[in-house]
Amino acid sequence: MQDFELWWLLVFPAFFGLGWLAARIDMRAVLAQAKAVPSAYFRGLHALLDDNTEVAVRELSEVARANPKAFELELAVGRLHRRRGENDLAIRLHQRMLEDQELPANQKDRVRLELAEDFLRAGLVDRAEELLLSLEPTPFAQEARQHLLAIYQQERNWTRAIDMARALRSEAMSYQHELSQFYCELAQAALFKSQLDEARNYLAEALTANRRSARASLIAGDIELAAGQTEAAIEAWLRVEKQNPEYLTLVAERLLDAYERLEKPAEGLALLRGFLQTFPELDLIDLLYPRIAQREGDAAALDFLREAVHRRPTLAGMAKLIDARFASLTPDSRQDAELARDLVLTQVKRLSVHRCKRCQFRSKTFFWHCPACNEWETFTPNRTES
Repeated sequence: MQDFELWWLLVFPAFFGLGWLAARIDMRAVLAQAKAVPSAYFRGLHALLDDNTEVAVRELSEVARANPKAFELELAVGRLHRRRGENDLAIRLHQRMLEDQELPANQKDRVRLELAEDFLRAGLVDRAEELLLSLEPTPFAQEARQHLLAIYQQERNWTRAIDMARALRSEAMSYQHELSQFYCELAQAALFKSQLDEARNYLAEALTANRRSARASLIAGDIELAAGQTEAAIEAWLRVEKQNPEYLTLVAERLLDAYERLEKPAEGLALLRGFLQTFPELDLIDLLYPRIAQREGDAAALDFLREAVHRRPTLAGMAKLIDARFASLTPDSRQDAELARDLVLTQVKRLSVHRCKRCQFRSKTFFWHCPACNEWETFTPNRTES
């Protein structure tokens, strides 16, 4: 037993010595490789760290020219050109790489993907699409499909967008939300052409993809109204409350008009006032105030306005409240109130916008599809003043 323990005591120092020797050998190899790398490469890296892309692309291009077989480096230079908006330089570099007869097939496919992105940045969509379609049987097919999906959405080619979204579906991403929106776009176009049966078929597909699609219910109500089925239209629009109450703002005027068509305007006003009580964030004051004044008189409209503004104070509501109180003010007070109202309205025009919840893009116009980040149903249907 004693001999065994002494033997182990001899083995431990030997292991430590071998480890030290291996580390020294590895360090020498690393230092030798570092000395072999051109200094321009490190200058380029430093420039990248400093976010100086002009210097980075110049230094790395110099290294790439001196080492034409440095595949990854050439790709990096191409991306830098593209990032700087130098699309013509990126295109020429990637086209030259494709002309290299010795470049393996898998690397050529990767260059084609990069070249397709160059064409997209340059606005040459047709050439980009042709390249991306050629990558279908390659390991880069999934990434190519994502670019194709973006192209078809940009071109509003919803049928091809649907096909591409289905091809992209995986356990990580179902694309059901996007598919529902694509079918809604097709339904909207069919409704515009008065092709009501076709529009209903598209909506059925939209709801199959996403049962909680408020947009599908909105269009469904429009279809029923176009068919003369006012009560069915109201029923469709009312489904929005359970699907996503934020979008009640978009159906509010439709509901009021439909109830007036049924000669039940008081019922429509009561319904929307109830919505505003339950969901104070709804942008309904501008719609309801004149309707209430018309049916119930100025005093009732003023009471409604004061209650709504006190429940959820906004600049737009305050401006309308000041305006509504003009009749009860003295001439001197009216002058002061008018000045206050105009100042508030100036801020309302500057601040009151629809905002994308994903990228914070701001717009005076509501979009189903954010023009900045290309996400669907991320715009606030109710204007914000933040």
